[in-house]
Amino acid sequence: MDTNWFNVGVIVNTHGIRGDLKVLSKTDFPEERFAKGKRLMMFHDETGQSMPVEIEQAREQKGLYIIKLKGYSNINEVEKYKGWVLRVSAEEQGTLDEGEYFYHQIIGCEVYTDEDERLGTVKEILTPGANDVWVVEPDNGSGKPILLPVIDPVVLNVDVAAKRITVHLLEGLI
Repeated sequence: MDTNWFNVGVIVNTHGIRGDLKVLSKTDFPEERFAKGKRLMMFHDETGQSMPVEIEQAREQKGLYIIKLKGYSNINEVEKYKGWVLRVSAEEQGTLDEGEYFYHQIIGCEVYTDEDERLGTVKEILTPGANDVWVVEPDNGSGKPILLPVIDPVVLNVDVAAKRITVHLLEGLI
């Protein structure tokens, strides 16, 4: 496949006996990605298998999404999909407003302070609540990750083309 695919969720378990699946969302837009009629691609990274699926219904429950795939009505039909990854194609990713970014655009960016000191590379994005938190793996080898809240006083500039982020370190962040 020549298409670029981006993770939107991971199937972590089944739910009930009617073929519902529990999905850990990996997207900022779960209401859009798991909307009724939305077409996604399901991948099993270990075997290389993939298959298109359509969302029949979805709801949020305790931090996970309970989804029902069109054409599946029994736990025995979907149990084999535990661990599979749900992805959306680059063409269906949509557009964002200015100052908004997809996860894949941020992960891997180099982070610098406003004094041009390199801090490290963004390795992960956490979504604990009010705002996202970028986990920066430091260059100095300390091993302790730097947690940067994604708020205006901290994040000064994001250049996804250059893979460079400039931040202002508030007192107590490091």
